[in-house]
Amino acid sequence: MGAQRTVVVGFDQSETSRRAVWWAAREAAARRLPLLLVHVYAWPFEELTPIRVPGEQQEEEPLQQAMRRELEALVAGCREIDPRLRVRGEMPYGDPSVVLSGMAEVAELVVFGGAQAVGTVPAEVLAHRSGAPVVVVRGEATAGGPVVVGVDGSPAGRLAIGFAFDFAARHDLGLVAVHAWSDPSARAGGTGWADAREQAHELVSESLAGCAEHYPDVAVRRAVSAERPAEALLREARRASLLVVGSHGRGRIRRVLLGSVSHAAVNRAPCPVAVLRE
Repeated sequence: MGAQRTVVVGFDQSETSRRAVWWAAREAAARRLPLLLVHVYAWPFEELTPIRVPGEQQEEEPLQQAMRRELEALVAGCREIDPRLRVRGEMPYGDPSVVLSGMAEVAELVVFGGAQAVGTVPAEVLAHRSGAPVVVVRGEATAGGPVVVGVDGSPAGRLAIGFAFDFAARHDLGLVAVHAWSDPSARAGGTGWADAREQAHELVSESLAGCAEHYPDVAVRRAVSAERPAEALLREARRASLLVVGSHGRGRIRRVLLGSVSHAAVNRAPCPVAVLRE
């Protein structure tokens, strides 16, 4: 596939990761990019046995063969989605989090399946401070539903807006720009409500300006409210094709580096979620 950037999807034999494969195949076809299916083969006690012992390859071979057949079947299924799609599977050895984080550094997009809570490997990849956007395929996208994006004026938020407009344009979808702020006095109709709302609309207008001009055919609806940002996003995501958020990484513990809003999105959203990092 040369030096061209790829869409990478992690596969761990779960049903959610199979759904992620099909989502990634459609997205790679839409982007006209190659697709790489990856199952990281972590041999037990690998870190304690850096030197391979005689006969170890023979012990692994049946498991490898079974997984290779499954990957080949998935590759064939992806080609049925689009015969022009360039797709292949890989089974590297190593720590799945480390291997996939490394791939994220040079990929166009990294995709995982998501169940009730994001698993260890996606969480570790999301925790890295650089790399490709990460999509966690949760629930079912609403057919024809809009792309919902969080707007907060941050660098990560601007990346999220660009990603959301590009996705909406390629899939002929509308876009909902959500900005919310937690202000008890504003929620109660206090005197600061009018000023806060005006500032919120100004922030949204400034944040959307460049992309709205670049993608004039994308219909945009603004959703501005005085409530918890995560709740506002999740409410709009109920009928969405995709939820897009920026990750600020304000936490001190590695697995909470996402920040509260993006963490809520990838663990609670009813639709696929894309996370853009600063």
